[in-house]
Amino acid sequence: MATAKKAAPAKKAAPAKKAAPAKKAAAPAKKRTPNAAFMKALTPSAALAAIVGAAPLPRTDVTKKVWEYIKKNKLQDELQKRVINADAKLKEIFGKAKADMFEMTKLINSHLK
Repeated sequence: MATAKKAAPAKKAAPAKKAAPAKKAAAPAKKRTPNAAFMKALTPSAALAAIVGAAPLPRTDVTKKVWEYIKKNKLQDELQKRVINADAKLKEIFGKAKADMFEMTKLINSHLK
């Protein structure tokens, strides 16, 4: 008895690929302008002035100076880097012994006018 081989199924023809659309020339990148609300100089409260100084500063600079103070005094928690352990000066600003880095700016903003 002869073994009959099954005929391979007929392959379907692949659909024709469409030509890729011509790429447009990339426009030159525009320089990002800073948001005026962030760059407005604000006066810190007396408690915040003890850390960043009494001169009016933009919010961005206030946050940078607070971070410099935190790193200089090693107030960032060793295990949970997001948590900031407040010393006496920061406790006046935060209103509590520990604060999360994401809520820090919210707490600082209440001390800016």
